Amino acid sequence: MPVSITHSQMIYDALKASDVRLISALPETWLVHLIRMAEDDADMTLVRLAKEEEGVGISMGAHLAGVKSAMLMQNHGFLAAINGIVSGAQLFRIPLLMLISHRGTFGERDPWQTEGGGVTLSTLNALGIPYDTLDAPDQVLSKIQKAQTLANAALRPVALLLGRDLMWEDA
Repeated sequence: MPVSITHSQMIYDALKASDVRLISALPETWLVHLIRMAEDDADMTLVRLAKEEEGVGISMGAHLAGVKSAMLMQNHGFLAAINGIVSGAQLFRIPLLMLISHRGTFGERDPWQTEGGGVTLSTLNALGIPYDTLDAPDQVLSKIQKAQTLANAALRPVALLLGRDLMWEDA
């Protein structure tokens, strides 16, 4: 599988360094190693979701219990979770760290990924959700820590878009 294990480990280690102790996710190709790492780590709680919007409620509950969390999803999962994001996390001012595999951009080989990828940035902008792209290994720790800091200080959702150059290793 051409998903980078090394870069996935860097992302996972940065989440732990930012005190994330709960991760919610649905299976997705670019996230497979991150999900496995969370599942294998006794210090991390992994919540497997039936749909991404459930992750918003899980993260809201974790925040109220004093536990930092992160939602792992792809573009289409973010789009599917918008109701929970707007009527939950934004309305009630809950920090929500979202790591979104940014599929459907230049280099995308799967046509079913292109539509969601094409509207992700405009949707984040329309919702007023601050975001940044993670596309180089040397940015991972700093950007995840800064995103977590902003989410907690502003009490709002924040997104990091996991780029192809970081997540994918072309053969």
